[in-house]
Amino acid sequence: MMRKVNLREHTDSQPHPLSDAERDALRKIRHFSVTRADVDSESAAYILNPGSTVGAFEVGDLSVLIEPKMPIAQLLSMACYAVSKFEPRDELFDFPPEYALPDALALALASAANRAFSRGLLHGYRTEEEALQTVRGRIRFDDQIRRRFGIPLPVEVRYDEFTDDVLANRLVKAAIYALARMRLRSSDARRRLARIAAMLENVSLVEFPVKEVPKVAFDRLNSHYREVVTLSRLVLERNAYESERGEIRASGFLMDMNAVFQEFVTEALRESLGVSDRVFRERNICTLDKEGSIKLRPDLTWWDGSACLFVGDAKYKRISESGGIPNADVYQLLAYATALDLPGGLLIYAQGEADAAVHRIRYAGKRLEVAALDLSGGLDEVLGRVERLAEKIRGLRDRARLLYQAA
Repeated sequence: MMRKVNLREHTDSQPHPLSDAERDALRKIRHFSVTRADVDSESAAYILNPGSTVGAFEVGDLSVLIEPKMPIAQLLSMACYAVSKFEPRDELFDFPPEYALPDALALALASAANRAFSRGLLHGYRTEEEALQTVRGRIRFDDQIRRRFGIPLPVEVRYDEFTDDVLANRLVKAAIYALARMRLRSSDARRRLARIAAMLENVSLVEFPVKEVPKVAFDRLNSHYREVVTLSRLVLERNAYESERGEIRASGFLMDMNAVFQEFVTEALRESLGVSDRVFRERNICTLDKEGSIKLRPDLTWWDGSACLFVGDAKYKRISESGGIPNADVYQLLAYATALDLPGGLLIYAQGEADAAVHRIRYAGKRLEVAALDLSGGLDEVLGRVERLAEKIRGLRDRARLLYQAA
């Protein structure tokens, strides 16, 4: 019988009994904390804290649901934007608020697929190379001579086939099956996924590596697929928690809010600033020491040729109960500003995790600023606040440029 555990992002749970295998599997999840509740007790009960991880998964016969602090609809809107700068329509995430993240995503994916497929499955030309009994397309003479040694049949040919077995449909099918492998709590979600899977019967089922999910180039002919492809890529890029965990099987859909926030802020700022990823870079490597052994990877850097004119970090993390941002975050930003020879930098937190502030570092002459991004309301509202954040970054860039030119 499946045991259900409901958790909330960055919140300690009540004590839960766990087997040694379940405890060990949970401890392998990034950001997940598992602490023995009473070391003097003979029963093994543990306090669970998922940290910044949200979603749902199963470990053996333990079903764990982790609720995010923000509404799931808002979370999925931000995640879609981070994946492809896509602003989903509000009705896409019109589901009951009590739904688990995978169930909500399954319903959204099924709805988007229905809209996309209402015009018929997307078709395209795919190049095939085969040995056939009749000539089709072009004969591959080099292969015919090398493989057939003058035998006329079969003929090595290359031809273009008009088919629905194209990348966009393959991504959708892979995402549908990834979600279907989970024990979704919603029977409606399971039913809708099965209906979409049946429509993709002739499409190949491909296993896409999590870090190598391909992008689809959109134009006027396939723009109606943008919504469903974005959601499919979101599922495939986050569907990393499925493997053998010691003695028991573990599977599920998990999202790291740290990564979602950082990726969303980066893409939204690029759009607001009107710059490319070559100019406004993410996770760019620099070094603190002359020998190049102390490597740093700031989240945000803005470059003008070989000169870096801005550095910042995006932080979605819980601030300690004592208040104030962690000293380690300030030290980190100071190291970035020092390594890149900048007059300062910017820490961007989700609002509620830190307040706006300015820290002037004595002797170093660095000005380190803290900004809070309010994530409440609709996606348009949040993107409007990012515009104001972009103005602050332009000011920091301009200040660094003046100092750079005067040097």
